[in-house]
Amino acid sequence: SSGINAEYGAMANLEDTVGKITLVATGDGRIIVGTLKGFDQTINLVLDDAHERVFDDSKGVEQVPLGLYLIRGDNVACVGEVDQDIDNNLGLGNISAEPLPPIVH
Repeated sequence: SSGINAEYGAMANLEDTVGKITLVATGDGRIIVGTLKGFDQTINLVLDDAHERVFDDSKGVEQVPLGLYLIRGDNVACVGEVDQDIDNNLGLGNISAEPLPPIVH
């Protein structure tokens, strides 16, 4: 039954993030950022004004616009609210990094 309580706690925390800028790391190694509009019990997520941050080890982070975007819950690895003050000062165009590898089961 502790699994049920943990799941409820995660859902309650996600509820606090609705309407806020949210970063999602997906199981296939993508980073998607947008305004969380909603979610369901399987953690399917709806993001508005979403964009993908594409990392490259030889140039800055490219931000690819996606618009309204649905991420299936079975592809969500991590979700978190973005601190916009910190995010705006990161200088993503100057950051080079290898893309995240996909999760291997």
